[in-house]
Amino acid sequence: MPPHWIDAGDLAACRALLCGGSRSFYAASRLLPRSVRDPAIALYAFCRVADDAIDGALGNAFEALHERLALAYEGRPLPTPVDRAFAAVVQQYALPRVLPEALLEGFAWDVQGRRYADLAELRGYAVRVAGTVGAMMALLMGVRDSDGLAAAVDLGVAMQLTNIARDVGEDARAGRLYLPLRWLREAGIDPDRFLVCPRQTGGLAAVIRRLLDTASEHYRRAWPGINRLPPPCRPGIAAAYMLYAEIGHEVARRGCDVISDRAVVSARRKAWVLVSRLPRLTVPCDRPLHDVVPEGAYLLDAIAVHPCAAPVPWWRFRQRLELVIELLATMEQRERQIAHRRQVVTG
Repeated sequence: MPPHWIDAGDLAACRALLCGGSRSFYAASRLLPRSVRDPAIALYAFCRVADDAIDGALGNAFEALHERLALAYEGRPLPTPVDRAFAAVVQQYALPRVLPEALLEGFAWDVQGRRYADLAELRGYAVRVAGTVGAMMALLMGVRDSDGLAAAVDLGVAMQLTNIARDVGEDARAGRLYLPLRWLREAGIDPDRFLVCPRQTGGLAAVIRRLLDTASEHYRRAWPGINRLPPPCRPGIAAAYMLYAEIGHEVARRGCDVISDRAVVSARRKAWVLVSRLPRLTVPCDRPLHDVVPEGAYLLDAIAVHPCAAPVPWWRFRQRLELVIELLATMEQRERQIAHRRQVVTG
């Protein structure tokens, strides 16, 4: 059964939407505890609907989406299962509005066909379209400290850079280019000519290796954060981490040829990765956490000042225990006050 604060029918509709078009996420979500999986399904369903609504659309579509977002945050969502479920998640977990707004901004950049001069600009895009989702997922897991959120943003950035590296050929044939323009020119590649006739060259392979190395650095930064998640949440997030990282490894195994074919990790390979590497979660990780990437600092600043209305998650046993102890102390104090009044009256 879904949590009492989210309608079962709305959640079922969100689940059906993701089963039809986001099978990878839906499969990975099965490794999350249901208390996280259900709100995550509602969150991803809204992101999916937003992405579909603006795919190839004009500016009025963005205005409609921002209005839709505003209604959800006002507690007056549109009468659709996805909007109602998303509004329930917003209220239950106190999701700062800056997070979905940044996501919509990243979608807008896609529609505009924006290009990125250097790594900092590309990372700004990755923060918006993927780092925001990582931060929102962390909030669903009860993580609100800056270290944990910074790691979540890093993981989102790493995954997005991996996607970009894998999809260079497919994107180029559709007229899209995400690789840093400075890197291309340093490798002797003219961006405009490349889009007209995408070719695999040694220079392009060097750019792809550089991007994969950057993604690997973000994966390394994110790993300590995974080890700090509530234990029931670690396998699901670690599985996503490992499978996305494996996409990058597959691109590298193909000599960073991203034009001839799109790298795909087979189901057998995915199974081997999870079976052989998930046990590493039991090994303590003492590597230090890092500050959030500069392009994502404004997201953490907004979260820090946003009031937390969410209840203490069930896995935070120590915090639950502290609340119980505080309640018992309050009750004991009241009983002493009542006993004192009785003594005054009878005395």
